Amino acid sequence: MKKRQVVVWLTASLWVLSTIPFRALAQETNIEQRLEQLEQEIRALKQQREAERQEAAARTNNIPVVRAGSDGFSIGSADGNFQLRLRGHMQGDSRWYLYDSAKNGTDTFLIRRARPILEGTVFRDFDFRLMPDFGNDSTTLFDAYVEWKYLPWLKVRVGKFKPPVGLEQLQDDACTLFAERAFPTDLVPNRDVGVQIGGVLWDGVIQYQAGVFNGSADGVNGGIDNNDGKDIDGRIFLEPFRKTDIAPVKGLGFGIAGTIGDEDGSVSVPNTASYKTPGQNTFFRYLSGTALTNTTTAHGQRVRFTPQGYYYWGPVGLLAEYVYSEQEVAKGTSTDHLRNTAWQVAGSVVLTGEDASFRGVTPRHPFDLSKGHWGALELAARYSQLRIDPDTFPTFSSLSSSAQEARAWAVGLNWYLNRNIKLMLDYEQTIFDGGAAGTTDRQTERVIFTRAQLAF
Repeated sequence: MKKRQVVVWLTASLWVLSTIPFRALAQETNIEQRLEQLEQEIRALKQQREAERQEAAARTNNIPVVRAGSDGFSIGSADGNFQLRLRGHMQGDSRWYLYDSAKNGTDTFLIRRARPILEGTVFRDFDFRLMPDFGNDSTTLFDAYVEWKYLPWLKVRVGKFKPPVGLEQLQDDACTLFAERAFPTDLVPNRDVGVQIGGVLWDGVIQYQAGVFNGSADGVNGGIDNNDGKDIDGRIFLEPFRKTDIAPVKGLGFGIAGTIGDEDGSVSVPNTASYKTPGQNTFFRYLSGTALTNTTTAHGQRVRFTPQGYYYWGPVGLLAEYVYSEQEVAKGTSTDHLRNTAWQVAGSVVLTGEDASFRGVTPRHPFDLSKGHWGALELAARYSQLRIDPDTFPTFSSLSSSAQEARAWAVGLNWYLNRNIKLMLDYEQTIFDGGAAGTTDRQTERVIFTRAQLAF
């Protein structure tokens, strides 16, 4: 019996041992199948995660970027290819004429400028600007242009804008030292319609512009042309030490600009200029009437050129320019080339130590009474002169109503509360040669200007 039990036990043991490899093989096969299943699940999760990432990126790219700050307000695409910027400035002024027995000016409060500015970028390389003005109780379009700016050294601008001529005229209206510009601005165009190429070289060391324009008269905001003549305008301006570390000369800039063209006028549109004082009173105009025999009109070539420059070092600033304007005119059978000139020198010092610049002053500590901060104070002084060609009188203008020469000096105090708000107080006095009945001179103009300005 024992022998039989031993045989059974050995037989069972052999059967168990014989099944072990098959069970191990089956278990190994199950593990491999599970691993393959896990790998498939991992690949699916990775694909799902990548799809979610791409979807999130697409949503992010479609979310507009909104910004607000001292430079204005803007909204744009995340990639920067499309932007819309809202800027503007408003100037609330007052003018007070002292000892004005001739009543050449009227004491008044006024909105000198109220200009919403709409700027933007489309398809990355194209900028635009639209700027109307609602100041002086009128509505006028000043800027409306498109500019291609793919290359910093070659930009193409088309529309209505400031021609590249007068230095102070090219300065932003919110950045001028005084409430009103000096006499050289009377002899350069204000705005004109045309096409211009320009750009900067060597990171701004050289700036240049050249263009073809309808041809605005001196000081005029031009629009549709009324004759076939066109003006060619150009300017080159150098800041030779801009990229150096030589502080005393780093802020030196100088250049020359000019225009040339042919202009013809008529009795209804003479295309000649009239000139204003800093107090915005007209002190010179050409003769006008109902026929060519008593109306002075543009009648041929007009040439302007203006050397110009500025210098800034720390809190000290200096700006100077000279303008020569020559126009061929006619009245009846009389013709002549009349040559008018103007120049100015203006200086400033920031009493609180901030840097002066062509683009204004940024207070180191904006006005904040709680912190004892008062912003920045700037003291300014200026002398300017405009001289009419003596050959203008008496054929083309009358000394009894138009002055031959005007000389003005001014002092001013500017208070920059912050980058956006500026208060101004100016006094300017202008002396004339001629301009009144008989042999007397036009009464000296003495004006106090105040201004509260918001610009962003």
